[in-house]
Amino acid sequence: MASMEQAQATQIQNIEKATGKSLSELCSLVNSSGLTKHTDVVKMLKADLGLGHGNANLIAHMAKQAANPGDTDTPPMDLIYAGNKAHLRPIHEALLEALNTFGAFETAPKKTYISYRRSKQFAMIGPATKTAVELGINSRSLSEGNRLEKLPPGKMTPFRVRVTAPEQIDDELISWLNTAYQEAE
Repeated sequence: MASMEQAQATQIQNIEKATGKSLSELCSLVNSSGLTKHTDVVKMLKADLGLGHGNANLIAHMAKQAANPGDTDTPPMDLIYAGNKAHLRPIHEALLEALNTFGAFETAPKKTYISYRRSKQFAMIGPATKTAVELGINSRSLSEGNRLEKLPPGKMTPFRVRVTAPEQIDDELISWLNTAYQEAE
């Protein structure tokens, strides 16, 4: 299977071929548009260039990174858990400690959460509010329960758990994560 970097390079080549514009031209288009919100940039790229959502999303991220190259120096956890959400970081770190016992996986930082994946995403973790971390679990074999909330179709993951303290990361929650990890093989 191709690495994430190889897959992204192929995706960029396909976007360049479809639009007739180089990556630097696409980034310049975005950065000169005056749009600052990610969703507005994605909408513009979809409308103006006929890109699909995934391709428009990638170009929006690449343009932001090109415009702010210094942002890559700050660790993602420092960006996500800044300010009034800093006190939630120990929850994420405890969840990550549990994930690390399962085996190898990839980390894909996003603006407000971090995605964890093998051949596909199995979990996403990030602050949902000022008081809780949201753990998205991508599994088809789990069932809704007291803490495990089933989400409507079309969401990033079919289940989520809100965690307000590291002590809530118990054997049950870890088993849900392990199930998702195994399914993502």
